[in-house]
Amino acid sequence: MFWAIVALLVFVVAVGASYQITQSAADAARFPPPGKLVTISPGRRLHIDCRGTGGPTVVLEAGIAASSLSWSRVQPRVAEFTRVCSYDRGGLAWSDPSAPPLTATHMAAQLHALLGAASLPPKYVLVGHSFGAFVVLAFASRFRDQVAGLVLVDPIYPSEWLAMSSEQRFRLRGGVFLSRVGGVLARVGAVRACLSLLAGGSTGLPRTVAKLFGAEASATLDRLVGEVQKLPPEVWPAVRAHWSQPKSFVSMAGHLGSLTKSAAELSTRLRPLGDLPMIVISAESQPLACKAEHKALAALSTHGQHVVAPQTGHWVHLDDATLVVEAIRHVVQAAKNAS
Repeated sequence: MFWAIVALLVFVVAVGASYQITQSAADAARFPPPGKLVTISPGRRLHIDCRGTGGPTVVLEAGIAASSLSWSRVQPRVAEFTRVCSYDRGGLAWSDPSAPPLTATHMAAQLHALLGAASLPPKYVLVGHSFGAFVVLAFASRFRDQVAGLVLVDPIYPSEWLAMSSEQRFRLRGGVFLSRVGGVLARVGAVRACLSLLAGGSTGLPRTVAKLFGAEASATLDRLVGEVQKLPPEVWPAVRAHWSQPKSFVSMAGHLGSLTKSAAELSTRLRPLGDLPMIVISAESQPLACKAEHKALAALSTHGQHVVAPQTGHWVHLDDATLVVEAIRHVVQAAKNAS
């Protein structure tokens, strides 16, 4: 009986792995990169998608596990008044996997290399959502003379990751562990199968699998599915294809595992930004303490503004794309006036 079970498991894994390989090849044909893959170092390419004309160039930096697709409701509208580029950090969407360390400072250096290799001259208006704010702030601290303005969309901030409770540290370690498990499951086609069922409206098996890892994993799945459904329906299949890949989970584990180091690095590098045009947007759903931290970030610039977006959750750019677009427009115009 024991060996029969082992043989069955081996068979299931082999079939799942074959399914994953076959469907991954089909995905590559169905969803080619909308932009271009740019080599930033030997064997390392990042995907960047630029649209529109004019300057300064706006660069969109996504949240911790998100990609260029998360800006689908914002980028086309910004392209109406200036050049705007979204990109994928290493390991996400169309970009090649990234080597550690996956800290915000390291990613800011990679972004700088990407912009240079893509022949996009400064100055830049940098827009960062959530963890993306760490990356653009790290960029601004290192390459201040190349930055024309900042827009931070419901940003995370260093102190919340440097003074964590034991429960918060446990949850962060759990997130890293679940991301690694997700990478293993993706390699044998299990993630792809669950996402296909979800896309077809069948939630039973995916929710059962999520519950095996605890109530928090199940709640996280529900929350992420809800956020993805705020994207334009035409991009859902590409998002599903990317999150069927092991590299997405490996990258997320690396991001989460380096989060406290990113916060520590940034906390020592944050400096006053002079009169740099800057808007910090808070989701209305955030607690008062978080909004106070956002207001403090805006105060890094003498021209900083803090805005609370009514009736929004953490993904403000999906709940109220117009507000984010207008904030970007305002900073772009202020940067032009200052040049």
